Amino acid sequence: MTLTTAVVILREMTTHALPQPTRAELAILRVLWKQGPSTVRQVHELMRGTQDKDTGYTTVLKLLQNMTEKGIVQRDESERTHVYEAAISETRTQRDLLRDLMDRAFGGSATSVVAQALSMKRASAEELAEIRRLLDAHEKRGK
Repeated sequence: MTLTTAVVILREMTTHALPQPTRAELAILRVLWKQGPSTVRQVHELMRGTQDKDTGYTTVLKLLQNMTEKGIVQRDESERTHVYEAAISETRTQRDLLRDLMDRAFGGSATSVVAQALSMKRASAEELAEIRRLLDAHEKRGK
């Protein structure tokens, strides 16, 4: 286990919540989750291919610096070119964001969240089958 991995595990085990990432920070996190540790230039190039609007290199740099200060990403400064990586997993971030949204907008109701999500976009047969499988597994765990 690397030191970086150990730090990530320890961070996720702590009870204090990290600040929620902004929309722009989430775009950077998606790159880091997909690509793994990356330089500012690598993040910038990958974002250029996926964003509707071009985010400048210096904007990506500043966002990564701010994210480091917040504890959302970690920076390896051992080389001249700094390498950044997500300090928290995609799953944990999604859970934290959804928990906050569920509490604030849906009064904590999982039923309301699912009903609203299904009403927004027609689910494919594969998605519905996966949802049924997840519900069945959830029920089995509860018994």
